[in-house]
Amino acid sequence: MPAIIAVVGLALAGCAGSGDSGKQNASTTGDVPTDTSATVRMLMENVPDTDAVKRLVGQFNQKYPKIKVQIETMTYDQMRDRLVSSFQAAQPAYDLIVVDNPWMDDFAAAGFLAPLNGRIAATTGYQPEDFFPSLTAITNVGGTTYGVPFYNYALGYIYNSVDLKSAGLTVPTDLNALVSTSQKLKTADRAGIAMQPQRGYKIFEEWANWLFAAGGSIYGADGKPTLNTEQAARALNAYIEAYRTAAPANSLSWGFDEAFRSVSSGKAASMVAYNWNLPALNDPAGASGPRAGQYALAPIPGGKSALGMWSWAIPANSGAPDAAWAFASWVTSPEIDALRVADGGAVIRKSSLTNPKVLGDKYGADYYKTVGQILANASPLSKGKGGEEMIQAVGTELNDAVAGNKSVADALRDAQAAAERIQK
Repeated sequence: MPAIIAVVGLALAGCAGSGDSGKQNASTTGDVPTDTSATVRMLMENVPDTDAVKRLVGQFNQKYPKIKVQIETMTYDQMRDRLVSSFQAAQPAYDLIVVDNPWMDDFAAAGFLAPLNGRIAATTGYQPEDFFPSLTAITNVGGTTYGVPFYNYALGYIYNSVDLKSAGLTVPTDLNALVSTSQKLKTADRAGIAMQPQRGYKIFEEWANWLFAAGGSIYGADGKPTLNTEQAARALNAYIEAYRTAAPANSLSWGFDEAFRSVSSGKAASMVAYNWNLPALNDPAGASGPRAGQYALAPIPGGKSALGMWSWAIPANSGAPDAAWAFASWVTSPEIDALRVADGGAVIRKSSLTNPKVLGDKYGADYYKTVGQILANASPLSKGKGGEEMIQAVGTELNDAVAGNKSVADALRDAQAAAERIQK
């Protein structure tokens, strides 16, 4: 993450870029007057949750008719560099952004993000305590809140219930059962589990759940990496065994897309994936075809999931901070969040899981109950600075172990050394 590290000490000045009629202090403004006039330029990822937000813009403009919302989308790999360029520009490109949790600490330390504590406290009816604590913990850096939740991507165990029942199996509840169930689900024309051992982010994100199932952790109580432990070795050995005996052949470079296609097409019976993949698998008009409705979601065996989250944040040099907060606080308010979730958005608030509109939608109460269980016991993919660089480095070592290029012991030793070096 050299681009970020190099600018940690950079002082950023606010710009008048897009215009904002509000006169309040950017860190303390709560309710924004409905006659505020501004253009809010946003950068978002090309994902379904962004589409759900786009569908709400018209309703936002019923309340704030003079705030124009411009949403630019791009793929994940392009976003961080584009954001850093805007943070450092005399005339910023964006007034409101979404931040992946591995970036949060770096952006905050560099002075790129505006504090939101005052805004949150001063916003009428916002109910910040309603957000899942596992999510708001990611937005808190050194006691200051720099974002509010946008959507979660905590992982769960997704399986074809017909395949599981036909094999006379039950949902695995521990690491050993995850391996044995995957092996028993394998048939001549179907893999037991579609895995994502792709070098870097994907394998780290997936394997972290196996690490938790083994009783391990990514970080210790002191915040230091704990990747070279007995539990980590057990998790990596189990992961490798499942890959070699139950996963699709020649899938060492697979990421999410390949694994999802394998499960949706019936070529694999299960996967460890984002909790919100279940509705897509069960969509009658989706990729699963006749298998739609057969899929179910369960917590990761052992009960603890790896957690990722995107957050709304206001750049420190935003040209329209009040209008940006008007949109961010509106779209994440209890009432509007329930509409977004009912439209297919990923959960961030506890109240959305009991909202009648949400529970009455096509996804079902059982799905949302499980999502609540997952978010109640989830741990973030990274903490502290250098999060994405750490994930990539450790994921490279994990992939080498699965490929047989390194022993488990050597891969974990090198992963720990890389994580410690990056954290320093």
